[in-house]
Amino acid sequence: MPTKQIAPQDLDHVLQHAESAFMALRGARVFITGGTGFFGHWMLESMLHANRALNLRLHATVLTRSAASFRARSPHIALDPALLLLEGDITSFRFPIAPYTHIVHAATDSGGKQGERPAYVLANSILDGTRRVLEFARECGASRLLYTSTGAVYGRTTTLMRTPETFLSGPDPLALSSTYDEAKRMSENLCVAYSDQTPLEPVIARCFAFVGPHLPLDAHFAVGNFLRSAIRNETIVIRSDGTPRRSWLYMADLAVWLWTLLVRGQANRAYNVGSDHGMSIADAARLTASTLRPELEVRIEGSVDLNHPLNSYVPAVDRARNELGLEVRVSLDEALRRTASWHGYVPEPMLIQ
Repeated sequence: MPTKQIAPQDLDHVLQHAESAFMALRGARVFITGGTGFFGHWMLESMLHANRALNLRLHATVLTRSAASFRARSPHIALDPALLLLEGDITSFRFPIAPYTHIVHAATDSGGKQGERPAYVLANSILDGTRRVLEFARECGASRLLYTSTGAVYGRTTTLMRTPETFLSGPDPLALSSTYDEAKRMSENLCVAYSDQTPLEPVIARCFAFVGPHLPLDAHFAVGNFLRSAIRNETIVIRSDGTPRRSWLYMADLAVWLWTLLVRGQANRAYNVGSDHGMSIADAARLTASTLRPELEVRIEGSVDLNHPLNSYVPAVDRARNELGLEVRVSLDEALRRTASWHGYVPEPMLIQ
């Protein structure tokens, strides 16, 4: 069954706030990995919307494991004449024989549940995929590359409410649970290493947590699980004590940030991408309930241990704000409403009488 399109309101939001970035892409040829995933749908739909609205005459090639599956799932994207689908695996795809000006390397795999597959397979996929993209960038002559990394490269922060790009800690390299984080860290370094020998200008987007249409509601994402429970009118259950601090950026804002970083971000520089409006997991669950179903119960099963160190996964975004003028424009409660609406649930106060 074809997936739903992103709402015009959201596409217009991206166009309005990233228009200067899109104008800089007039006539560009963009190569995109990860174009069929959570980030990819937003990047592609917003790009195609801008391409039509601004007559940009840009063309994009999207790497996908199965062109047929993508066409069946997202025909409104895959059949656009501005797109070419290239079938292949991120670690071994054949290089298109054509010049490209920009590359967005957004292919990612957070690994799913621990133990679903060997950690070394995950590490190899991330590192070999990044290396393959960088080799292609060198061959095709691309001048700009955006790499979507993760805020997890900082490791666990126990003293900071918000983590800046200058925080130079890292994950435990001997923990299997750090495999994804460490592979992303090494991939950042690979981008810089390749730029030292080529004209390529890589920009690193360290992405934190997000909410919006296309977010899986049945995966290991807390806010997605809260949304699923609210939509189903089921009690929101938190297994922990609910004190870890998190934040979520709406996907329309994410698209604005990523297109801006691709065009205007400083080369060989990392930018945190996310919301700096942090709150506890428990408060996020309560906000989800009060926004979508005020009568819904939120049950916290863990007990608070005052001796536990701070657990905060919230970015400081001063660099993106001060250097590029990027802002968190969509509030979390509005983001929750829009996401629920995309999934077919409209809270009662929003219903037209």
